[in-house]
Amino acid sequence: MLPPFVVLDPLLAEWLREDIGRGDRSTGGLFPDGNAPIGKAVWIAKADGVVAGLTIAARVFHLLDATVQFVTIARDGAAVKSGDLLAEINGSLATLLMGERVALNLVMRLSGIASATADYVKAIAGTTAHLVDTRKTIPGMRLLEKYATSVGGAINHRYGLDDAVMLKDNHIAAAGGITEAVKRVREHIPFTTSIEVETESIAQVKEAVTLNLDVIMLDNMPLDMMREAIAIVRDYSPYTKIEASGNITLNSIAQIAELGVDYISTSAMVTRSHWLDISMRIRA
Repeated sequence: MLPPFVVLDPLLAEWLREDIGRGDRSTGGLFPDGNAPIGKAVWIAKADGVVAGLTIAARVFHLLDATVQFVTIARDGAAVKSGDLLAEINGSLATLLMGERVALNLVMRLSGIASATADYVKAIAGTTAHLVDTRKTIPGMRLLEKYATSVGGAINHRYGLDDAVMLKDNHIAAAGGITEAVKRVREHIPFTTSIEVETESIAQVKEAVTLNLDVIMLDNMPLDMMREAIAIVRDYSPYTKIEASGNITLNSIAQIAELGVDYISTSAMVTRSHWLDISMRIRA
């Protein structure tokens, strides 16, 4: 789901201010009287991938000039080929030039994430596992990067620390163990808040299944250990969801999915993705 613009507008405005600074000297030099003619620009994909963020790009231009017409030819989530026309933009040439870099950067970044995500989703097609993203995002970009993973076919994990309880290795170490950590947080959270616990060994799994958890994460486990852990959880606590995580790659994700986990979480769609190359061409 794309966040509402009341949330996104302050981010987009700040990024425009960062780029424009005290004024666009290049465009201002072309049209010093401020009367730039109306023209058209097109966006063209220069590589194959999945597009994401065109609505956000339209908003970038609209923040500069509400009269700009941003017509999407492709749609978010669509697979595109190099050479495909993605959008047509009509408006003041000054606005088109001033907003070009911020709008393109966002769409190229988000499309790269969506493209990488689609590759991971394809790799586990036909299994019961769902691909899940993480909180490893660039500060300030989390809402948009998580939007891009969802466009690519993933399910969003926590947006922030306030979404749910996830007790990882350091939480467990700080509390002195899994049972004590769960006991403490249950005393202080709303009853609607889900609890997930990270496990790294069979002993931890055997402890975790006794605690009526919502999700048990199997972190960085070899396949044989993961298989044993899944059997323990399914036998002792069949309603608890199982999440696999840790060093997930395109080469390993299918094998993990075939073990029967519910979720596979990885930051790779964001941290290892490459921008999708897109160019803007003025057709004045």
